[in-house]
Amino acid sequence: MNAPHIVSLGCRLNIAEAERMRVMLAGETDLVVINSCAVTGEAMRQTRQAIRRARRENPSARLVVTGCAAEIERAVIGAMDEVDGLVANAAKLDPRAWNVEGNRQPIAPSRTRAFVAVQNGCDHACTFCVIPKGRGTSRSLSIAEVLRQVEMHLAAGAREIVLTGVDLTSWGQDIGNSPRLGSLVREILDTFKQLGRLRLSSVDGVEIDPELFDLLAHEPRLMPHVHLSLQHGADLILKRMKRRHLRRDAVELVARLKALRPGIAIGADLIAGFPTESAAHHAESLTIIDELDIVHCHVFPYSSRPGTPAARMPQLPRDTVRLRAAELRARSAERRAAWLQSLVGETLTVLAERDGTGYAPNYARVALPAGIAPGDIIEVTVREAKEGLLQ
Repeated sequence: MNAPHIVSLGCRLNIAEAERMRVMLAGETDLVVINSCAVTGEAMRQTRQAIRRARRENPSARLVVTGCAAEIERAVIGAMDEVDGLVANAAKLDPRAWNVEGNRQPIAPSRTRAFVAVQNGCDHACTFCVIPKGRGTSRSLSIAEVLRQVEMHLAAGAREIVLTGVDLTSWGQDIGNSPRLGSLVREILDTFKQLGRLRLSSVDGVEIDPELFDLLAHEPRLMPHVHLSLQHGADLILKRMKRRHLRRDAVELVARLKALRPGIAIGADLIAGFPTESAAHHAESLTIIDELDIVHCHVFPYSSRPGTPAARMPQLPRDTVRLRAAELRARSAERRAAWLQSLVGETLTVLAERDGTGYAPNYARVALPAGIAPGDIIEVTVREAKEGLLQ
């Protein structure tokens, strides 16, 4: 192995951090890094599986684990025979933690889209979540540092920038004068006129500030795609999750956005089988998929996490949780299929990835003709929707 191999699991923030580690560790040999996730029990299982697979494939390499699992399940991960060492999540981007030189020159991105982590940690206390334990309190990157990273990625050839964070819409609350995310987005767009595509990762709808709303509604360079940290469709469950919104807040937000930008695509995270969830509560999650026209839906079966308040609530049988997750996925698949079919005949501007497909501004995945180079942006007139892809 002549270069470090980084395996990144979980969220887009991990992907963004993996890109920075890739630059920082360039030149290191015989090193495998597992950038782990621990948000659910399934994520922990996948982390352990990735560690074992990496050791089988790289028997003589130094294998180091960082990420949320290295914090939340430190004893469990550290006890694995395959693991040579742990790097604290908060130190993963510090060269001193890896015994390497800092400030290496940027290298070409591994993706045509670059992820920029502008915020980390979380100050909220959702009853199901262990992320504050793994990531700490909310911390924002300065505007100057965000602009520096965007400039670096653009110079390296990235065609789309994705802003990400644990609680992205809380960006700026720990900075002097408490700027809001909308002002950061505006600064990026004003500074880099050559940037044609800027996208946001998951956002908390109640934290969308007026300037950000205006940009989402009207700015063509900010992609028409909003992914909401929704979690449920029933008000009582949202309250028991200690979320800060109710169902009507999400409904009103989406209605306002769609009225101003009709083609905007809505995504959302939904948790199935939260403790005390009744059949009627579950039905409200099913109906909110249709009411919000959620076409990019991430469904998570509830997973009890040690030390969280939800772990002490009355739990549902695992079979019930799995069944409800399957029903949410089936409903969202129907909604997505109908949406993809509605795009047949449209001409979309598509950013080519490395696997023969690309993303339209609304985050629809499009199959591309042979010979299109990664990073090319081309116009594609959609002929059909097949197996989840536009063609």
